[in-house]
Amino acid sequence: MLFGEEHVQRYVDSDGEVGHEWQGTKTLILTTTGRRSGAERRNALIYGQHGDDYLVVASKGGADDPPAWYLNLQANPEVQVQVLGDRFTARARTATPEEKPALWRTMTAEWPAYDEYQQKTERVIPVVILERA
Repeated sequence: MLFGEEHVQRYVDSDGEVGHEWQGTKTLILTTTGRRSGAERRNALIYGQHGDDYLVVASKGGADDPPAWYLNLQANPEVQVQVLGDRFTARARTATPEEKPALWRTMTAEWPAYDEYQQKTERVIPVVILERA
């Protein structure tokens, strides 16, 4: 999450007019289903694009544990995505080892600190591909 629930709510309420641009990059809203609770979980995440697909990085700032949203989408890959005013269902999947290098470069162009985050942990930080359903 970037700056929490307030970021998410303002983004949703304004169709991304508030919150899409963030610290020199751009964000989307990813809604996953809680793997234990079944509740909707919304997160504002930095994104990139690869063709028609959207990309997000499960970095958690380089923590050794992945973010909860990533665990949720592994359990249920059907997610909701909002980019500005465009809301759609997508299927989330982790980039394969073959896909990841090019997609990682796309994402570090959006947020260079991802390289630093990877250096902080032995966990391989995944790039997630969001494919519109």
